Amino acid sequence: MNNYNITEVIEMAVRTEILGYRFYTTMAKKFKKNTELVNLFTTLAAKEKMHEKTFSGLKDMVAKSGPEPVEWEEVSNYMRAFVESEFFLGRTKSLPAMTRIRSVKDAVKFALGFEKETLLYFMELRKIVKEKEVVDEVINEEKSHIMWLAAFKSA
Repeated sequence: MNNYNITEVIEMAVRTEILGYRFYTTMAKKFKKNTELVNLFTTLAAKEKMHEKTFSGLKDMVAKSGPEPVEWEEVSNYMRAFVESEFFLGRTKSLPAMTRIRSVKDAVKFALGFEKETLLYFMELRKIVKEKEVVDEVINEEKSHIMWLAAFKSA
């Protein structure tokens, strides 16, 4: 099994934000008659775009900061498990899964799962980079996304 290097792990974070952006913009179009949902998904899409830029910058910082963390092989295998999950590279990853989303309830449920999975990934990413404050900002925003979606689901 090939290990990811730290730059590839951060690149997966960038890709996750791209997937999130595509998911939210697609769902906003699909449910365009639901103004409240469109507003939520449009806001989340904009946040995902900002996170993409943040992680791209982090990738550049980490590339300049030196060698991989100690015990990288174990960390790499753990991060691979996240990346190969259903929300990243699994057979029901977010873009193909969008065609199966038929209701607002399905869209919000999937979005919650995606946000939770990415939050876990970013929390693990935080452990392995020196630039923890950068990742902390995104983690805090991801938590707010979960709260917004949960509130929408409950309404």
